[in-house]
Amino acid sequence: MKLRPLHDRVIVKRLEQETKTASGIVIPDNAAEKPDQGEVLAVGPGKRNEKSGDFVALNIKVGDRVLFGKYSGQTVKVDGDELLVMKEDDLFAVVEK
Repeated sequence: MKLRPLHDRVIVKRLEQETKTASGIVIPDNAAEKPDQGEVLAVGPGKRNEKSGDFVALNIKVGDRVLFGKYSGQTVKVDGDELLVMKEDDLFAVVEK
């Protein structure tokens, strides 16, 4: 990948959403909502502490599965893939396996 996030930003790829409900009903593409889970592809170095000037490392690492808001982040296309660039603050949680 050719993107390197700056400061406290992360690059996230949305995970594919199920196209079938638990009862077996197939959801057409135009009716499906965008998934709110993704995989972290890249992480910035962190943001500077205003008082000391030191970098504060992010709590997210590459490969983490994360939850985020429906309209979070900025969508970008890289090599045909649709990715999200967002701040660490836009992430709600890490999904533990």
